Amino acid sequence: MYTLNPETADDWWEVEALYDLCFAPGRTALSSYRLRDGVDPVRSMSLVARDADGILAGAIRFWPVRVGGQPALLLGPVAVHPTRQGEGLGGLLIQSGLERGRAEGRDRVMLVGDAPYYTRFGFSRLNNVIMPPPTNPDRVLGYAVSEGAWDGVSGDVTRIDA
Repeated sequence: MYTLNPETADDWWEVEALYDLCFAPGRTALSSYRLRDGVDPVRSMSLVARDADGILAGAIRFWPVRVGGQPALLLGPVAVHPTRQGEGLGGLLIQSGLERGRAEGRDRVMLVGDAPYYTRFGFSRLNNVIMPPPTNPDRVLGYAVSEGAWDGVSGDVTRIDA
């Protein structure tokens, strides 16, 4: 049993340590991090999962971006502590974040990830959406929070302040 709550400033170091544990040491060199630098995540959707003892088991963040000038959210990273993997916690974090986005009236979410994993949550390849290089275009996926939200949306993914 896990409790999901929005990430707070007090969670930051612990969440960063989890991301360091779960991802390669050079994770912050990825192009998606250039879109996040100096930008606050969407706090209401960025969640931490803690067990009954208050131990961090997983975390997810969403970041505001633009795609061809249109607002969108960039999901990631999502991580589950290695001792908690295989319990469905990653899926719970993704679904809960998307549900919060729907409740807030968000339209579209994108990510860079493995299609076989993320299609089960409704993500599909975004054609004509261009992440900063080097990004494999086959890994650029989107989720329409509201029906048709990605229709006609194309172009470069840029920082929200761009």
